[in-house]
Amino acid sequence: MTTTDRTRTYWLEHAWLGTHVEPGVAVDVGDGRIAAVRTDVPAPPPGAEILRGLTLPGLANAHSHAFHRALRGTVQVGSGTFWTWREAMYSVADRLTPETYLGLARAVYAEMALAGITTVGEFHYVHHTPGGTPYAHPNAMGEALIQAAADAGIRITLLDTCYLSSGFGQPPNPHQLRFSDGTADAWAQRCSDLKDRDHARIGAAIHSVRAVPADQLATVAHWTEKRRAPLHVHLSEQTAENDACRDTHGCTPTRLLADHGVLGPRTTGVHNTHLTDEDIALLGGSRTGTCMCPTTERDLADGIGPAGALQRAGSPLSLGSDSHAVVDLLEEARAVELNERLRTRTRGHWTAAALLRAACADGHAALGWEDAGTIEPGARADLATVALDSVRTAGPLPRLGAETAVFAATAADVRHTVVGGRHVVRDGVHTLVPDVPQALARAVAALRAL
Repeated sequence: MTTTDRTRTYWLEHAWLGTHVEPGVAVDVGDGRIAAVRTDVPAPPPGAEILRGLTLPGLANAHSHAFHRALRGTVQVGSGTFWTWREAMYSVADRLTPETYLGLARAVYAEMALAGITTVGEFHYVHHTPGGTPYAHPNAMGEALIQAAADAGIRITLLDTCYLSSGFGQPPNPHQLRFSDGTADAWAQRCSDLKDRDHARIGAAIHSVRAVPADQLATVAHWTEKRRAPLHVHLSEQTAENDACRDTHGCTPTRLLADHGVLGPRTTGVHNTHLTDEDIALLGGSRTGTCMCPTTERDLADGIGPAGALQRAGSPLSLGSDSHAVVDLLEEARAVELNERLRTRTRGHWTAAALLRAACADGHAALGWEDAGTIEPGARADLATVALDSVRTAGPLPRLGAETAVFAATAADVRHTVVGGRHVVRDGVHTLVPDVPQALARAVAALRAL
């Protein structure tokens, strides 16, 4: 295939093809998709772009709160719980404007691209001005996130979040007023004005069962069903949420969601930490997905979710960096396995291939991009190349590259990121956002100045 503005060939020194690592793979790309995958190509074809190392499909970050990146480091001082951490989070949310959020999210999404992430699921609930008055453009904040992803060269699924109360039967607190549309019907009316585009899809989220009254859950579920859009929900992240749900409704949050038609194959429960056996059966039996965010779950002292039992029950696994204590999907992947080892005191619950599927194909499917996350003809041409010659990855045989990537590599080892055939990160340098560390520093400083 000749190289033009619309067609090109990438030569992958080593490629993970879903089940194994193959040396010498040529990937022909046209119009942003993979046209052909040719194996047993020992040398780069003329004009091909060379990707040395192990090339994976682009990674999918299935759960992000971009503005939480401004909390990195500052919330590690002293002790506390999820609930005390939440107060620090509110202090950042209070300062966001469409302009400051655009700058911060652009830098955060560029950091993701540097980590090999080609698609992000943004769980977005900061909708209005402080105090709850809508912006002149009611979706100004969501549009800022969509623009930020375009500027950083990655795809986004904007999971516009319904957030109506501070707890069961309680109105929003002063911080949460800018999150709330008042009713689920008003939420649906506002977010119906958001439109898909080439790099962006519109999905929905129920913040949690404590934040959306039970009689309004079905409104959100029906909105996503009509559009065949992904639906995500924070589920049983904290035992306090479970206790309050039982006190109010006499059942677990999972049962409440099931009774109101929320569960299903386009739905993903985020965290799924404190579940009963019945909860696990409901999630698996309905093919509701599970998005694990182990770094955040450790950072906030949430607990270790039953990822193994959920997957055995039929719940597909995806991964997210959530609060962005770190942005590293390889770390999230290995943490799922290592957490399960701590729980069970046995090893080998997931293969490296299974964890990579969670980070790639299954993560993309959870975000509504079923045509991404694999290196095969017809798929979107998204690639992430991990160095095999760094101090972390040098030594193992290349055929063990999947194991090396999952259990030794970090985001710092990502050398190239290609999104839709476009080289967004080349040799560890972002091609669209100059000096990502400076961009992050400026964005966080702008928030502090407010």
